[in-house]
Amino acid sequence: MNPIKVMVVDDSAVVRQVVAGLLGASPGIQVIAAVADPLLAIERLKQQWPDVIVLDVEMPRMDGITFLRRIMHERPTPVVICSTLTDKGAKTTLEALAAGAVAIVTKPKLGLKQFLVEASDDLVQTVRTAARANVRRLVPRPEATTAASAGGLAPAKHTADVILPPVATRAMSQTTERVVAIGTSTGGTQALEEVLTTLPRVCPGIVIVQHMPEKFTAAFAARLDTLCQITVKEAATNDRVVPGRALIAPGGRHLLLKRSGAQYFVEVVDGPLVNRHRPSVDVLFRSVAKSAGVNALGVIMTGMGDDGAAGLLEMRNAGARTAAQDEESCVVFGMPREAIKRGGVEKTIPLGSVAQEILRQL
Repeated sequence: MNPIKVMVVDDSAVVRQVVAGLLGASPGIQVIAAVADPLLAIERLKQQWPDVIVLDVEMPRMDGITFLRRIMHERPTPVVICSTLTDKGAKTTLEALAAGAVAIVTKPKLGLKQFLVEASDDLVQTVRTAARANVRRLVPRPEATTAASAGGLAPAKHTADVILPPVATRAMSQTTERVVAIGTSTGGTQALEEVLTTLPRVCPGIVIVQHMPEKFTAAFAARLDTLCQITVKEAATNDRVVPGRALIAPGGRHLLLKRSGAQYFVEVVDGPLVNRHRPSVDVLFRSVAKSAGVNALGVIMTGMGDDGAAGLLEMRNAGARTAAQDEESCVVFGMPREAIKRGGVEKTIPLGSVAQEILRQL
């Protein structure tokens, strides 16, 4: 099998050295270039084209967004964004995801070298996943304007049991209000934009887990809110789940659905990583199975790994309707494939039909 050829583009000599070293030491990965800015990268691309580009977004001479758009126009290629955990970095990175980047790898301003070494497993896995991504699904849509959790892997792969107990019985009988729970990861930012911008103002209340680092979810929700007819916000404890509103789990915290009578609201909690993620789709789905049951629709979308597969099965067993995004429209089919394999998926649908499926809940 041919190695995954990687180009690193970052104006930090430390980042270039450490990232190139970590990736180059991983079996099946070959770093073909590590350059300081996009103009140098363009010259190297004339000699050899990589399978994956690891790209900083804030650089001199040409910014990463301009370079990314040029790449996606000329020859769509998986791009992993290397971004700082700052408010400014979050906004810029969201522009990169909208322009076609596959995933985010975060880096702090201080302790950079040690952080990158500690997060090496996450970096390597992200690059491997990017190499398999269905990049044609990431080419920006003409009407467009302008995740993975940060840090290393958890020492143990926890299940949703560490946050809340399994569902013992079905939720109460049907209510007038419906809830839609969506879980997604790699490729999910563009997929969610396509779904949510299609929805009319009158639609069921929506709760979402998108694997994304802390600080990024607030900027992501704010961006979607400007594009959508519905209201989109980063979730906070006691926010009501009401028609015409989508609540997105904050990066670095779990999201739970709660019920008081016939009304639904959310709780944002700390806790261990579940399936190596926080927020975790399994945690959200289990809480929806417990609190909403037959009043819910669960949708699992593009992403790597198996987060959400167990939770979607619990939702289905609790009487909820369930659906998975089909392989053809996914950037990475890992999460839907695992949910289908475990029996949690009632139907498989293309991305373009997800909004219609949500409206059937009305």
